[in-house]
Order: sequence, then C-alpha cells, then structure tokens
Amino acid sequence: MKFTDGFWLMRDGVDASYATEVRDLHVSDDHFTAYAAVRHVEHRGHTLNSPLLTVECFSPAEGVIGVRATHHAGRAHAGPDFDLPGADSDTGTGARTRRDGSVTELTSGPLTLRLDRSGPWGLTFLDGDGRRLTSVEAKGTAFATTGDGAHHMVAQLALGVGENVYGLGERFTPYVKNGQTVDIWQADGGTSSEQAYKNVPFYLSSRGYGVFVNHPGKVSFEVGSESVGQVQFSVEDQTLEYYVVAGPTPKDVLARYTALTGRPALPPAWSFGLWLTTSFCTSYDEETVTSFVDGMAERNIPLSVFHFDCFWMREYQWSDFQWDPETFPDPAGMLARLKERGLRISAWINPYIAQKSALFAEGAHHGYLVRRPNGDIWQWDLWQAGMALVDFTNPDARAWFRSKLKPLLDQGVDCFKTDFGERVPTDVVWHDGSDPERMHNYYAQLYNQCVFELLEKERGAGEAVLFARSATAGGQQFPVHWGGDCFASFNAMAESLRGGLSLSLSGFGFWSHDIGGFEGTPDPDVFKRWLAFGLLSSHSRLHGNMSYRVPWEFGDEAVDVARQFTELKHRLMPYLYGAAAEAHRTGTPLMRPMLLEFPDDPGCRTLDRQYMLGPDLLVAPVFTADGEVEFYVPEGTWTHLLTGATVTGPAWRRERHGFDSLPLYVRPGAVLPLGADDQRPDGDWLEGLTLLVQPDADGRTLTVPDLTGAPAADFTVVRDGRALRVRASGTDRPFRVRLVGGGSARGAGEVTVPLP
Repeated sequence: MKFTDGFWLMRDGVDASYATEVRDLHVSDDHFTAYAAVRHVEHRGHTLNSPLLTVECFSPAEGVIGVRATHHAGRAHAGPDFDLPGADSDTGTGARTRRDGSVTELTSGPLTLRLDRSGPWGLTFLDGDGRRLTSVEAKGTAFATTGDGAHHMVAQLALGVGENVYGLGERFTPYVKNGQTVDIWQADGGTSSEQAYKNVPFYLSSRGYGVFVNHPGKVSFEVGSESVGQVQFSVEDQTLEYYVVAGPTPKDVLARYTALTGRPALPPAWSFGLWLTTSFCTSYDEETVTSFVDGMAERNIPLSVFHFDCFWMREYQWSDFQWDPETFPDPAGMLARLKERGLRISAWINPYIAQKSALFAEGAHHGYLVRRPNGDIWQWDLWQAGMALVDFTNPDARAWFRSKLKPLLDQGVDCFKTDFGERVPTDVVWHDGSDPERMHNYYAQLYNQCVFELLEKERGAGEAVLFARSATAGGQQFPVHWGGDCFASFNAMAESLRGGLSLSLSGFGFWSHDIGGFEGTPDPDVFKRWLAFGLLSSHSRLHGNMSYRVPWEFGDEAVDVARQFTELKHRLMPYLYGAAAEAHRTGTPLMRPMLLEFPDDPGCRTLDRQYMLGPDLLVAPVFTADGEVEFYVPEGTWTHLLTGATVTGPAWRRERHGFDSLPLYVRPGAVLPLGADDQRPDGDWLEGLTLLVQPDADGRTLTVPDLTGAPAADFTVVRDGRALRVRASGTDRPFRVRLVGGGSARGAGEVTVPLP
C-alpha cells in the first residue's frame, strides 16, 4: 500500500507520523524498549498533543531479533496469531544487551541490533562481523491514517545497492520481487495473475538475512517500489511486529526461519512416485479408473498413487464425503482392487459444505458453520450452490470434520487433496472470536492442520501427506503443496516454476504442479516437456480440468517420455529422499533456487528457469517445442546425468534437447546414489546400489536413508594416489562405484576405482 505522492507529498487524505527521536529508553538484560517521539522535542510544550511510539526490541529465537512498534496499545487483540513453535520464551535465547554511551545493542547469535540515541531515530542490523545488513532510517517506523479513517502501522528496511528480495509465498510474478507491490492476501487467482494461493509475510534477501512480519492478516509490501531504496510493509492495526532473521547464508536464514515457524514434515517415500488423477470435469467411473490403471501397466509406466477428484461425490453436494452411488456403487471394493495392484489412494476434499449436502443441516444445527454478525450462516453460490464454511476455530467442528473423513480412511483412502481455503469472507463472526481480517489468511492453516493431524493419527507419523493448495506462514509443516490452476502452455509451465521457487524461499520444503497444465488441453509438445519437469520435481502428478492426462492421449512418444522419467525418478530416490530428510531436518527445500546452493555467484541471483534438485543435480526444464534451452552452470566441471557429456562453468549454455532429455547435470564433487529398482519409489535402496562418483569427490561423505528418513548407510570417498576408495559403514551389502569418465567396480565394505 502506498501512502506518498512521490518523494515530497502525501497522497490525498493521508497523514503520517514518523519516529523522530528517542525520548526514553528502558534496557533489560535481554531486551530493550525505546519511546520515540514523532517530532523533534525542543521544549516541554512539544511533549503535549503529540503521539509517542513504543518500540520494543527482543529476541524470540537464537539469531532472530524482533521489533514491535505500537501506537495505541489499548486495542483489543482478538487473534489469531501465528503459532511459532521455535519461539523460546521459557529458557531464553541467549540474547544480551550492551550499553556504551549513547549506543545500545541487542545481540542474538550472529545478529546485532544497534540503537544510537545521539542522532535521529534509526535502527541498524549488523551481522556477526559487524557489517551492516539493513537499517531502519528516517521514515522507517511510522503510522499513517487514511481518508477512510483507517490506521496503518508502517515500517521500512533499507535495501543495499544490488540487493535482491525473494519469497513472500508462492508468487507467479517475477521471481525477484524488487519493484513490486505485494499484498499478503489469500486469493483463488490461478497462476497467471498477481494473486496467490499461498501468501507468506516472509522475504529473503540476497545479502544474507530474512524478514518475517508476524501478522497473519493483510500485510502490504512495497518492495523497492514506493520508496525505491526501501522494503516497506504495513498493516491496518495499532501494532506492527517483524523479525529480522540472521544468515549468513540463505540456507542459514531458512534454517532459523523454519525453526521458528515449523519445519516441514517428511512425506512418505511412496508419495514421491507418479500420481494419476481422474481429472476434474471429465467423465469417470470405476471402469474409467480401471482402464487408466490398466493402460499405465500395459505401457509399463510405473504408477504409485491414483487420485479421485471432485466428482467422486455427487454434484451440488460438495462436501458430503459420500461416494456417488451411481458412479461408484462399490467404493470399498473398488479401492481394495486398486490397492491390490500396489496403489495408494488420494481423494479430493474442500472445507465447504453445500446446502444440498446432508452435512449442511447437521453442521448448522451444531454451530459448526461460520456465521454472519446477525446470526445467519454465511452462504453464497460461488463454487457450490448455497455453500457454507466449516468453522475450524471451533474444536468441536474440527472433530466433526475429521469424523466425516475417517470412514474414507477406513475404506482405503491414504491421503487427501485439501483444495481451496482461500476465498474466506471477512463479514463473519468466528466461534473463538477471531478477527475476520486476520482469519482470512490463517484459515488455510487451520484447515490443513486439521486434516494432516487426522492422517498422522490414523496412518502414523511419517505416513501423512496432503496435496494442498492454500497456505500461509507455518503451512510448510503440512506438506505437500501444489501450484494450483495453470494453463496448458509453456508460459504457464514457466510461471509455475517461478511460483515454486518463490515458495521454496518462503520456508516450504516440498512442492508440485499439474503436469501438462490444468486449464485447456496441452499440445503434445507441451505435455512431453512438462513430463520431464514434473518428474524432476519434489512430487509429480498428472492432472487436468476438462481433459484427461493419461500419456497415451498425447501420442506414443509421450508414453515413452513418461516411462523414462518415472523410472529415472525411482532410481534417484536414495538421493531424493536424502534431500527430503534434509528439508525435514533443516528447512532447506528439495527444489532449490540456484541462489541457495551458490549464494556467492552473482550469476545465480536472478535465475528463475532452472533449479537444483537436492544439492547435486541441476535441472533446466525446456520451455520450447524445438528443444532449445538456455541455462547457466556455476563454476566447475558438470556431467550430464543421461549422456555423460561434460560442461565447464561458470558459463551460459544454449543446448537443444529431444523430448527424452533436458539439461540435467551432476555437480562437481558429487556422489550421487542410484537405486536399482526403477519400478517403485519406496523400494530397497541399498539393494543393487550404484554410486556415481565425480573424480573430485575426495573427502565427500554421502548418507543413504531408509524409508523413515533415518540413515541406513554412509559412504565416504577418499583419494588414494591415482585411485578413489569408497568405504561403507552401516551396511555390509555390496554396492557398485561408477566413476564419471572412468571405470567401475563392485564390492562390499570398501570399493576402489582407478582414476582416469
């Protein structure tokens, strides 16, 4: 939201007051509070009829410093608030204050906040070496009122020369957010607009710090836009609280941020295989489903999960969680038959109850549906006729909602696609008294948490997985999330990737998208290129709207491409699940913007058409029919996984690939584990294991996980003269070492391969 009219003037109806000088300062051992006047106080008369801002500085976690600026503290606080599982209020964070003359400092881990009372109002954030990260300058702490009587708290943090800003949720606008206005407000806007399904008030800076605005409602960001040298953020409230998160690397920032807001759960290994759906508005019954599953088997395309989209329920009745008896007369038998074929089952749900659903009257009677201020149930006809919303602030409503899902789990459903949750009204009253404006974004968190916790209870820890569309800060705890409704085009494929990269820099570890696009029917060229991209993503799902996404609809070559990349993903599972376990432990996402792995390479700071899949695989999807692709390789010699060809960076590359290929390069110094089983994602990864070893991998240790993500075996590479020795620990099973550009050898315990 913009308040100024250029540099000198305010917009019509706007009045702003800025913290100008410190009038009082209270310092404790681990925090301090400054009282800032909004004018220069030259005599006692200036203390009258003038606001005083209260600015509290504290540390909620190691390496994180919070600033809370308040105008009027008496406003009633209705919630909700972000749940911050990493905030340490009991044992302390190790933060300490220091005073030296006019300077007061608060230090937490490698981060220091400095306030100097001798000059104008300002705060400076310093890294562990005393270098400035960012600062609050003359207009950086303020409140503004607008002509409609609204009161906004405003903050600004300075941008350095060449500093880039990333994140703010899953955004399909340009990957680098500089120059953009970003409103943190959930919306069902597809992937080709400025709106977003997943809004997260957190951004990451290329200078090695992050900023989290601790406000679940609407936060308006002006990223080098209203004031080109500042990131400005504002809320319509009397208090604004934000946290600066230390690095020094982007991975360190995400580690601290996800420790604070919650680490991603580890999805089960089976969920990394290929998902196939009925599509949305297509015609389908058990015969259709069986023909799809048979077709995949006949064409030797491994399939892991089958998903039933909305019309598994009767029309006009979403959700009643009852199978349509005309289309699926024997759901339990059908699911049993599918599971006999080794498939997991996913079912579509949403948090809305249509008026025709039998659950509408039941929910209304018990007070489980959101109401208007006059007591009426909130309803509209957009999406489902007369639909209402489940009130997840009511514990009984949450239990009721879970009780309707549990019979589906008993029938054989393994997971749920938790669709929607964005269009949440603000003219309502919530059971727990929550502020409707704050609940608009936060509703998705309660919805997904409710379903995820049911899955954990019924299936066990490590077996819960969603396919969720909406999310906010903390939503990364309930994976997986997918990119929503994209068109079936190369442009939409690229914008989907931009959204996924932005989400990954917002703390989310796992992400997917609709292979081939959702809206429209993809050209076979688009479909085949999207297959390679989709199967080299965290999670891989074939899904459409009005048309099916079975590969044979797009030609024999599409069948071959689907088979090839599904089998490749299965062979990569020892590597991918190791990276997934890392995401669970540290918050580093599985699909990584190049910036995360190469923060010191300026060439990587704006790349939005390629990524690292885990730490050691560079993926550059092809967004053209003719196979031409341009991408960047960082320093060193990289090896194409499929062909063995090498390229040396740093360099820009332009290549042409067939549909059975794309730029897929193994990082210098890498040890890449490849499983022998290419037919399933959750096989025995140590059986027939091959280690693809780069010649410069001396000193590298690789951990292969088991199906729980725990270490199953470690392999250490040591150079011994003109040979590489690979020593195994934790397993006595034989393995093969294949040296890039050299020979191979197989053995147990220790394997030696001569260097070329």
